[in-house]
Amino acid sequence: MYNQMLNTFIAVADCGSFTKASERLYISPTAVMKQMNALESHLDLKLIKRTTSGVRLTAAGTLIYQDAKFIIDYSGKSIAGARAAMHLNDTTFCIGTSLLNPAKPFMDLWYRVNQDFSEYKLHLVPFEDNHEGILAEIEQLGKKFDFLIGVCDSREWLRRCNFLSLGRYKKMIAVSREHRLSGKKSIVVEDLYGETLMMVRQGDSGVNDFLRNDLEKHHPQIHIEDTPLFYDLSVFNRCAETGNVLLTLECWQEVHPSLVSIPVDWDYSIPYGLLYSLDAPKDVLKFVETVRKII
Repeated sequence: MYNQMLNTFIAVADCGSFTKASERLYISPTAVMKQMNALESHLDLKLIKRTTSGVRLTAAGTLIYQDAKFIIDYSGKSIAGARAAMHLNDTTFCIGTSLLNPAKPFMDLWYRVNQDFSEYKLHLVPFEDNHEGILAEIEQLGKKFDFLIGVCDSREWLRRCNFLSLGRYKKMIAVSREHRLSGKKSIVVEDLYGETLMMVRQGDSGVNDFLRNDLEKHHPQIHIEDTPLFYDLSVFNRCAETGNVLLTLECWQEVHPSLVSIPVDWDYSIPYGLLYSLDAPKDVLKFVETVRKII
């Protein structure tokens, strides 16, 4: 409902420069400037003042900045409420789906247990894999959707929802199709020497932290570049544009057409499973228990 360029405007205001904002958003500085010019043209307002030391908000920009985060949050809640109202009188499970957390694994489960829920219909609810907004989406469990299926080793995610593990996905690496490693069917860690490996910064994922510590201690020849705590398409775009190596998962092999995923000779993996709200209703809990019995 809101203009998506507000996200870019907030990043520019917070960072004080187009370059730093581009690093946060994982797009080019030119793209940031184009979006800012387009937003100012759309609003017919001068929002920022370019200086030799960066950018500063104008008086109009300061007012827009103060309200922008509220607008974004309110818009999300409004849409979630409208979707919930659409199905208020239905016997329906709402399933979240996105590029990185698709609903297909849920559908595979559903056809194994739906005889116990014959009166229920499914409604798929799309959401964005935005690294700045994903926690707000997780908090919508029980409101916007009843279930998500996703990879989950995140302390921040697990503080906001319940999680039933269904299995694990292996850690892999992704590279552009022009990369020197792209033709290999598998690699060993030493093949990454001299490369820049993109992975989430420390502090949120136990598996990633353990892997990072292993690399830093035993393989210092690999340079590590921090990504946001949560991947979105911008992270895959940066990998494709820079020629860096990206730590990824076997379930994300088709996310970006310019990248190829390669197995690594290690034992690192991450759990995936069913996410549902901390105060889930009885029918959601019944579904979870039914799934638990078959796995």
